[in-house]
Amino acid sequence: MPEDDREHRPPRDRDRRKLDAIFGEVLPDTTSDEREPEGPARDEDAWYRENRPPHHGG
Repeated sequence: MPEDDREHRPPRDRDRRKLDAIFGEVLPDTTSDEREPEGPARDEDAWYRENRPPHHGG
């Protein structure tokens, strides 16, 4: 295969996984309208309050 043809062919699955591992997934596999709706927004500090050690007081 001539070198020019190799540069213009679409990436194979193995190549795509390698690129995704390095750069992350650029586009998701599904769009937001195809996914289940997310639950209500949660208080960002709730996790810290729930997991605060007892010796830190309230």
